[in-house]
Amino acid sequence: MSDLLRRALAVYGLPEDTPLTLLNRSENETWRAGDLILRLHRQGYHTPPEIASELAWLTALQDLSGLTTTRPIPGAQGLVTGIAGRHIVAFAPIDGQELQPGDDLARWFAPLGEITARLHLHARQWTPPPGFTRKRWDVETILGPEPHWGHWRQAQGLDRDGEALLARATDALAAKLHAYGTGPQVFGLIHADLRLANLMVAGDTLTAIDFDDCGFGWWVYDLAAALSFIETDPRLPDLIAAWVDGYSRIANSGPEDRAMIPSLILLRRVLLTAWLATRADSDTAVALGGPAYTQGTLDLADRYLLDGLAAFLP
Repeated sequence: MSDLLRRALAVYGLPEDTPLTLLNRSENETWRAGDLILRLHRQGYHTPPEIASELAWLTALQDLSGLTTTRPIPGAQGLVTGIAGRHIVAFAPIDGQELQPGDDLARWFAPLGEITARLHLHARQWTPPPGFTRKRWDVETILGPEPHWGHWRQAQGLDRDGEALLARATDALAAKLHAYGTGPQVFGLIHADLRLANLMVAGDTLTAIDFDDCGFGWWVYDLAAALSFIETDPRLPDLIAAWVDGYSRIANSGPEDRAMIPSLILLRRVLLTAWLATRADSDTAVALGGPAYTQGTLDLADRYLLDGLAAFLP
């Protein structure tokens, strides 16, 4: 892939001997190239119009008060570069470090709630450009027969009893989400992946990065995504309460929305369980995937069927 990216350097005005450093391999590959961050998109996932739509929203967010985020950098072909059938985009670098599970997360979840509320308010008021298209994150595209990130039945280490348990839990989950609906009061354009790895901390500043999965989903799903891979952390109830407090300072959050938080946490966990199985080549899957993660999902599903994950209610 470094050879492919080296062909893209001239498109961004960079010398052909610019050092290339692989930063992360997840859904896409992220590389450092001189003073730019390059994202090489996974083949067969996002279309060029979808990528351009992500960058259109990200560009519109640049002057939003109270929000710090990544800035797209155009090349000679515009914001999306095509080389040998692959798609590449560039961003200005961000200062700071990724938020880590071992950090003082309670300090950051109220500010994260504020940031998320600002994103949602902007999305509600923004008029997207013609041709704007992004994926939907709903019952059909997460739990249906052909989900975006693969089916949970592919989870590593899933046996017959576990499959039956997850089938019961996801049936209950789907029924609750269908009843909640997808009206504009509860569903719209969201980041959809505000997990710790996509939050950069520099001093007192929290920066949201990687809008690659932004699309149309439940507003409260952005909280569930922020809890990715830490769903069993004992701090979770306090983190949820802090997020809700921060969100409520900026935008309204009704009791019916807060009541859906446990369901959306389970939905996100099921989605990630499938993703880890279908993206086994990713750094995240290597670090966090496998039968142990699947067992954690089963434990969460069992609790959901028992009491609806009542401990997570703010």
